Amino acid sequence: MISRLYICLLLLIVLSSCDFFRPKAEESKEQITFNNPILSDATKPWAVFHEGFYYYMHGMDDKIVLWKTKDITDLKNALHKVIWTPKDPSRAHHIWGPEIHFINGKWYVYFEADDGNTDNHQVYVIENSSKDPFEREFVFKGHISTDKDNNWAIHPNVLKLKSGLYMTWSGWQSRRVEVEHQCIYIAKMKNPWTLDSERVLLSKPEFEWERQWINPDGSKTAYTIYVNESPQFFQSKFHDKVYIYYSASGWWTSFYALGQLTADANSDLLDPKSWVKSKRPAFKQSQENNVYSTGNCSFISSPDNTEYFLLYSARKIECEAVGAADSRTLRLQRIEWSEDGSPYFGVPVPEDVCLDKPSGID
Repeated sequence: MISRLYICLLLLIVLSSCDFFRPKAEESKEQITFNNPILSDATKPWAVFHEGFYYYMHGMDDKIVLWKTKDITDLKNALHKVIWTPKDPSRAHHIWGPEIHFINGKWYVYFEADDGNTDNHQVYVIENSSKDPFEREFVFKGHISTDKDNNWAIHPNVLKLKSGLYMTWSGWQSRRVEVEHQCIYIAKMKNPWTLDSERVLLSKPEFEWERQWINPDGSKTAYTIYVNESPQFFQSKFHDKVYIYYSASGWWTSFYALGQLTADANSDLLDPKSWVKSKRPAFKQSQENNVYSTGNCSFISSPDNTEYFLLYSARKIECEAVGAADSRTLRLQRIEWSEDGSPYFGVPVPEDVCLDKPSGID
């Protein structure tokens, strides 16, 4: 009788132990994988990994907010704070596309803003001398004039190379009258807040996939808009090539996609002939996976610097009414490398697929 009771108790302990450990195994799996989207709001997302932390931001319209986290896939629980609220009415509206960069020992946030009229968008920069951008305060550094006529300019992005510091952005060749053309420009910088050359035109919407502004259901903007915007510098695996990835066609359409410009790292980046433009998108919608309007990318490394990831925005519905609330969400997926060191983005993955977190995330 005692032995039977002993056996029953032993079995109960073993089964209880299995139940006890099973949730831990499931929890462990959750800790090393993630699903897209990683954040519900993603208007022009940007992130950088620096000294153990990811710093992330996206457009907030009337202020600039910064997130800080060790796990880029857990932004919803990340520490965040407002780091800048403009008071000058000439640059207090439509604050789009902020990007934070660590240059020469200081933090700089580049953004665009206007006076309430989006046709008056200009590029601005704020500065923080602290090693941790969450400490001290950002101060207004200035307006970056992109050309003598102060044409409309948005989405600044910077890159530091041996040959110097460069800025790329999206701008108008001249003020819009009836049809809007957004183009990609580059210029060399004297310092992080001043250009040191004339702007150079690198790309304008010319291919059919760059000129989509009408949705499949017929919804469209009030006037024709051809788009090349949101440029981002990137380099090949061996750093022998420089890329500019940009978003083409209207973001409100399902056709929003990434274009690619390529130059040799040792070439004159201010010479348009140094750049080769891809005739096809580098990354685009996937109807099979229900991922549309893929664009607004940035690039981040894993904490251990063994992997690179594409951070981008997209939505799961093909058509969205023009003027409706933006339903794009933040997504992340690992970049593969071709034998020659060029990046390969693949196809945007569905929301129900488990992906491995960046290597080195605890």
